[in-house]
Amino acid sequence: MKTNNLELSTEEMRSLGYRVVDLLADHLSRLRDKPVGAKGDPKVLRPALLEAAPAAPVPAGEILSRLERDVFPNIMNICHPRFFAFVPGPSNFVSVMADALAAGFNVFNGTWLGGSGPAALELAVIDWLRQWCGFPEGAGGLFVSGGSMANLTALAAARHATLNDRTAGAVVYYSDQTHSSVDRALLVIGFLPEQIRRLPSDAGFRLPLDALARQVEEDRAAGLRPFAVIANAGTTNTGAVDPLRAIAGFCRANELWMHIDGAYGAAAVISERGRELLDGIGLADSLSLDPHKWLFQSIECGCVLVRDSALLKSTYRITPEYLAEVHRNQAEVNPCDYGIQLTRGFRALKLWMSIQYFGLDAFRAALDRGFALAEFAEARLRRMERWEITTAAQMGIVSFRRCGADESFYHRLHDAMLRDGFALATSTVLNGRTALRLCTINPRTTEADVAESLDWLDALSCADASE
Repeated sequence: MKTNNLELSTEEMRSLGYRVVDLLADHLSRLRDKPVGAKGDPKVLRPALLEAAPAAPVPAGEILSRLERDVFPNIMNICHPRFFAFVPGPSNFVSVMADALAAGFNVFNGTWLGGSGPAALELAVIDWLRQWCGFPEGAGGLFVSGGSMANLTALAAARHATLNDRTAGAVVYYSDQTHSSVDRALLVIGFLPEQIRRLPSDAGFRLPLDALARQVEEDRAAGLRPFAVIANAGTTNTGAVDPLRAIAGFCRANELWMHIDGAYGAAAVISERGRELLDGIGLADSLSLDPHKWLFQSIECGCVLVRDSALLKSTYRITPEYLAEVHRNQAEVNPCDYGIQLTRGFRALKLWMSIQYFGLDAFRAALDRGFALAEFAEARLRRMERWEITTAAQMGIVSFRRCGADESFYHRLHDAMLRDGFALATSTVLNGRTALRLCTINPRTTEADVAESLDWLDALSCADASE
């Protein structure tokens, strides 16, 4: 019975909750047999959902039925074993249940007063990440929505710590393979386009140290203030890793802040193979990483680490009169002092629960499987006469082209993939030419999924060529 105080009886809560869990379990258990996703036509979809808010209650069954009919079929199933587009967010059911617990208890994780247990648990998980990434004692950070907010949080702290928030004449350096979230973060914190040096990457799509050194020297000679270098730990385009250790040495010698965008690849540091590829990651001044990518958490789950956590506090801590009770005890850690949000959710819970439930070794094995599947895809593509490798498999990504195809071919192929729904890959542009890419990090994905998807893709491309 629905009441004006917005309460449900115990039986009603259980009934609705069980229906929602059944819906989730059915979706995930049948995921392999579903289309990889669908993009709704706005001319159809918007009118179907555009209506006045109901004044009277709507039965729960009808609400869920509408979601099943109009909303959830019109998404990309980024947990699907044949979703290879962009960077998948495979998630896991324990993470989903952790989100339900965090939402159900309505945890306010902005202050120690508001949620001391959640704050303590977040500090513990941050310390796991600190240790895995090789950051020293005294490093710290916090959970944020994703890589975009992690990059913004770190770069604003860098601006405060090294420039005293005055950006005039300051210059930032990174390669042309750097994620667009960095451009956006720099825009937000006050950098103009002429203060950004987006350097051409080398043949391996990495930031070239010699070109970086020349540009820094040239800018200093011109009276500018070189400020920061942003390195990549696994680019979205190809999985390339910049020479992190060498860049760290250069930054130390030239008194430059080193930020690493590891939103995609930094999580690989938990495996021996990933640790070798990410040599030097622990030397950064700040790092972004996204557990909702290669640590298999549900969206949203990003993280920022800073070598000296006190720099986050000096950047973001504000003590208004209405938080007087919050800041009385100096031993208490208030997450709101380390980032932009005061009101913030309990994102650390899902990573903590997932690792408790499965164990870290299971995550290491799943991560290594992502490496192996990309290499399997590359080997199969090399045996397919109509395709050529653009970049070899690295960090779970391989890119490739259709021999002799024009640029418009890839748009037609993408539309054909969406219409069919069996699998999905997306394209990018490398050295001025379009290429397809597969990102194979989903633990649900098998070698059969990869092989069947490539054969299907080959058949689609032949159908396009014959039209």
